[in-house]
Amino acid sequence: MDIMLNRKTVEIESPEPTIEALLAEKGIPAKAIVVAVNGDVIRRDEWEGCRIQAGDEVEVVHAVAGGSGEPDELVIAGERFSSRLFLGTGKYPDSETMNAVLHRSGTWMVTVAIRYMDLSGGGSILQELDLSRYRLLPNTAGATTADQAVKMARLAREVTGTNWLKLEVIGEKSTLWPDTAATIEATKVLVDEGFVVLPYTSPDLVAAMRLEEAGAATVMPLGSPIGSGQGMVDWASVRRIVERVSVPVVVDAGIGVPSDAAMAMECGADAVLVNTAIARAVDPPGMAEAMRFGVEGGRLAFLAGRMPKSPVAHPSSPTLGVPAGSTA
Repeated sequence: MDIMLNRKTVEIESPEPTIEALLAEKGIPAKAIVVAVNGDVIRRDEWEGCRIQAGDEVEVVHAVAGGSGEPDELVIAGERFSSRLFLGTGKYPDSETMNAVLHRSGTWMVTVAIRYMDLSGGGSILQELDLSRYRLLPNTAGATTADQAVKMARLAREVTGTNWLKLEVIGEKSTLWPDTAATIEATKVLVDEGFVVLPYTSPDLVAAMRLEEAGAATVMPLGSPIGSGQGMVDWASVRRIVERVSVPVVVDAGIGVPSDAAMAMECGADAVLVNTAIARAVDPPGMAEAMRFGVEGGRLAFLAGRMPKSPVAHPSSPTLGVPAGSTA
């Protein structure tokens, strides 16, 4: 059968090929490439089971950033992500808007909250998501103690089928500031139970260090209070965390506009998680795409390395040979 491979019609021998089989048949090295089918990026761990149909458009591209020649992928707990923009699924007016946002953002990771079932017949958000495209990251939003968070985590693993978890333990309700001591306590318990823990924390260097020691897969310092849109208020603290810990740093909370996301990435953060800034925008899908560009631009700027700051001006043009002024 014929397919479109990198905009050219090619014939493949297998009647029901997978991506993995296609690459082998065409002698395409599987290292350092990204594959998309009909415009949708397919995760590497899905290649073996992803069937290609006649007429499908398959794109095989090199993923290069910063001139490195290697894909600039984010790795968390051994899993690779091409997108460094993670999204929440709350506050959207309907599932159509939410799914449009997820598509235009290019995200590979979405958070979902765990709540008691609506016995009047409300459906689960899992019914509205294409689970073949996104890594689910259930969270313990609303937990105020370590014990409550651990209980919610166990329930989340059962209902979603994933051991990945965004851990939240709130210590102060008006600011939704995290209780770092309780978060560290819960992290230790959950890591021992086999969870991949991504904990929300304050921009406190010592708390981040303790979470890493407790086995957290990332640390997720806030840029500013949840849902505030204030941006990177304490960017210097985030940068200190980036420079000190070895696990990925994901800025979580407070992002308001794409320039905030870019600043987080320029500080060296590995990813950002955004919800309210997109969901409350006038055009949520448009803002999602803008956030995508902000993250990508900030990451490229970090890899390129900014110029040093100077206390004085330096002319861009040569100072020698400037024509003399008129003496008349």
